[in-house]
Amino acid sequence: MRPIAMSLALIVSTAMPAFADLITVQSSKPVAETMDALEAAVGEAGAKVFARVDHQAGAASVDLQMPAAQVLIFGNPKLGTPAMNADIKASLYLPLKVAVHEADGGSVLIYEDPAKMFADLDIPADAPFVKTMQGALGKLTGKAAN
Repeated sequence: MRPIAMSLALIVSTAMPAFADLITVQSSKPVAETMDALEAAVGEAGAKVFARVDHQAGAASVDLQMPAAQVLIFGNPKLGTPAMNADIKASLYLPLKVAVHEADGGSVLIYEDPAKMFADLDIPADAPFVKTMQGALGKLTGKAAN
């Protein structure tokens, strides 16, 4: 029985996403207002917004309910192209995404640390474009939260 339990634990632990690699930023503003601020910050930074996904609206379209939650998909070819040139599989992770959901009377912005996101690819964690992505995500989410 013990080998079965250990095998099951190993399978479950490897199938779970690495939530420790997600970075969260608290905002006292509601989801829509936080997302509006994020979208504006992205535009001001010269990046392109590819999509804004409203999961709550999607749920409502099929008569389901869920708390407010949105995802902004955005990028800048000056950052993304070097990542994809280093390892084309980076295209699975780009453009970048930031999620915003309801939490504690406000909202939370969530994004994945680019160094962790690219960890299984042929991209060094200290690549200049990775550091720039980390800095940009931190600044953009910080600006949206305030």
